[in-house]
Amino acid sequence: MSGPGAKTSGRYSGIGTYDAGRLWGQMAGLAAHADPAAAKLEDDEHVIVVIDSHTGEVRQCGDHSGVCVAMNPWASQGSRVATPIKLKKHASELAAEDQASSEQAAPATNDTTPSR
Repeated sequence: MSGPGAKTSGRYSGIGTYDAGRLWGQMAGLAAHADPAAAKLEDDEHVIVVIDSHTGEVRQCGDHSGVCVAMNPWASQGSRVATPIKLKKHASELAAEDQASSEQAAPATNDTTPSR
């Protein structure tokens, strides 16, 4: 005995919505939009992730910019795979910048002269 299959509302299924991390805004190689008022990667607050039920492709798209990154680990060579992403700065570089900023903001405490 077989019953009807699961009902779907379309080709794309939502996996979830996630906070856009710091590296999302560091993606390189994207053409600047002609309209200066258009949202940029840095404006995205969330990344919406969906899967294409026909191909298995996973897409991550910015909620304001509309920029999408696609990945399909099951695709053959030569298929449209947008990973790995090129970055303007890597996580380690951003962490080093944060460290340098916090060291500059900290008051100097190297004075070892005894007070009288």
